[in-house]
Amino acid sequence: MKKIFALLLALAMVFALAACGQQAAPAEEAAPAEEAAPAEEAAPAEEAAPAEEPAAEAVTVKAGFIFLHDENSTYDLNFINAAKEACEKLGVEYLMKTGIPEGQECYDAAAELVDEGCNFIFADSFGHEPFLLQAAKDFPEVQFCHATGTQAHTAGVANYHNGFASIYEGRFLGGVAAGLKLNEMIESGAITEDQAKVGYIGAYPYAEVKSGYTSFFLGVRYVCPSATMEVTFTNSWYDPTLEKEAATKLIARNCVLISEHADSMGAPTECESNSIPFVFYNGSAADACPSTYIVASRIDWAPYMEFCMNAIMNGEEIPADWTGTLATGSVKLTELNEAVAAAGTAEKLAEIEALLASGELHVFDTSFFTVNGAALDSYLADVDDMGDFAPETEVIADGYFHESEYRSAPYFDIDIDGITNIDA
Repeated sequence: MKKIFALLLALAMVFALAACGQQAAPAEEAAPAEEAAPAEEAAPAEEAAPAEEPAAEAVTVKAGFIFLHDENSTYDLNFINAAKEACEKLGVEYLMKTGIPEGQECYDAAAELVDEGCNFIFADSFGHEPFLLQAAKDFPEVQFCHATGTQAHTAGVANYHNGFASIYEGRFLGGVAAGLKLNEMIESGAITEDQAKVGYIGAYPYAEVKSGYTSFFLGVRYVCPSATMEVTFTNSWYDPTLEKEAATKLIARNCVLISEHADSMGAPTECESNSIPFVFYNGSAADACPSTYIVASRIDWAPYMEFCMNAIMNGEEIPADWTGTLATGSVKLTELNEAVAAAGTAEKLAEIEALLASGELHVFDTSFFTVNGAALDSYLADVDDMGDFAPETEVIADGYFHESEYRSAPYFDIDIDGITNIDA
């Protein structure tokens, strides 16, 4: 009996030892975790894991463009060429609508482009703005960009944006070329100093046009101090007949050189017929007017279009206002017509362009002009366009008028001495 009891006791001890071994197993398995304790300190790296996830795919852009006229307008052709260049460079599919008036037709065109899958829509004319802005409000998933508009920075619509460029610098350069031509005419005896009168054809008496012809005139005066200028308006962006008639009127008033801010070949061809040298806008007229065309300034819109589409692709914000410059490649001169331009013009233009680009020279330096015989050291401009035409922003500082800095679209609307509006 004792033997049996002893045997049972031995067996019980074996089972107890076995049971103890089974309970210890988890502790042995856990040991590596204790050795790996430093890994706990690396926890932040594990929390950063989302950064290792694949980046979101780039958004595919389909672009839609709304143009006031078609290729026959030098203004619209400049935009059309830029749109094609930008889209082809980025591999973007695009649709274009031409001949879209500054009315409800603009909104309808925008809505149609949205229906056709466009997520980037661009319009090119000032009067398109209220209709494009309404489309932006109605289609918040689409980015709308507008050239020459004024309301993006006050409207507070996140998907609506304005773009422009410091084209006043390009017009100033064109004016320098014109002034050098006047000097050549004076030196040759073709005209006297007091006959150095320039004619200018404007579309509308808007700030954009006034900024343009004033900067052109300041460029003329920069090299030809005796120059004066007369301005007339067609009240149309594109009307070949009216622009031709305006040129005829200015020539009859003894203007010996003409420039313009209008969009047809009406004026250049009239100047060619009358052997009057001229400076063009938006494109070259060298082929049509080889004996009178000097040069043209233009905004290259491709950089802005590329900027906007790249922002959409990368999920980045497009600023409410964007101003292109000489540095961004947005302000350009066409090739100089050496057969008409005064000797040394190319070299002088390169010199002036470098000064503008560096900031050493400012187009609207207040020492360059007077208003009613007096210098201007303060001026409130209507920068925040609320429809009330109320000036609210001081724009003269450091000795010059700060054009296109507080919003992209021009707001220089000052009547300076030396320029006469013959329609007033």
